[in-house]
Amino acid sequence: MQQLTIVKVGGKIVEDLESLATFLKNFALLAGDKILVHGGGTSATLLAEKLGIKTKMTEGRRITDAEMLKVATMVYAGLVNKNIVAQLQKIGIDAVGLTGADMNLILSDKRPVKEIDYGFVGDIRDVNVPVLSELLGQNYLPVIAPITHDGNGNLLNTNADTIASEVAKALAFNFNIRLIYCFEKKGVLMNEADEESLIPNLDFELFQQYKSEGIIQGGMIPKLDNAFRAIASGVKEVIITRASDVNMGKGTFIR
Repeated sequence: MQQLTIVKVGGKIVEDLESLATFLKNFALLAGDKILVHGGGTSATLLAEKLGIKTKMTEGRRITDAEMLKVATMVYAGLVNKNIVAQLQKIGIDAVGLTGADMNLILSDKRPVKEIDYGFVGDIRDVNVPVLSELLGQNYLPVIAPITHDGNGNLLNTNADTIASEVAKALAFNFNIRLIYCFEKKGVLMNEADEESLIPNLDFELFQQYKSEGIIQGGMIPKLDNAFRAIASGVKEVIITRASDVNMGKGTFIR
């Protein structure tokens, strides 16, 4: 099957023009077809503050009320997404910026209220594989913002790590998928304060052990949950790495 690399890059990387430019140059060196999924949470928080909208987080996830949804849509689907697309065009990559609503790309259901009311947050129901395959077949590079829709005219804020995982899972039947999560650190670390404590390889059993021991904690847990769900659904390889190493074959390898 044809090789496809899906890269998710964190908000802090894409929100700084210098780090974004460096990342995109390295990203462009990845061989074969590519899809880029991005965040932008820091910019959303800053804009919300300027507008007098309070940011509420729980376990690293954003509570998205109606006003915060407007901010998230403006920042993710507008400023951040189109800036990435423009920078990719600058280096000769024909990119197309998308949300889940564009071309009915990603359908989600509003998360039900249980212990926590997350507001207008979407849990992914369906990924439009034919549309993504068609775009890739025409040599376009999809750049996906973390906004989806429910099919009834409502936009939903959706975690970018989850979007990357769900897109990878959906396309695993048609492509040989490599999923790369990029952020500021070298990969999954034994000690968050020590960049040299990289865990080079991680399987599910070891993940459970490190989680129970408190070695892996916080926002890394949902990222790894998404990674192992992707592996279980046919994705060949998941890498968690530093953004500057996206094309270097470095980081934590999950198989």
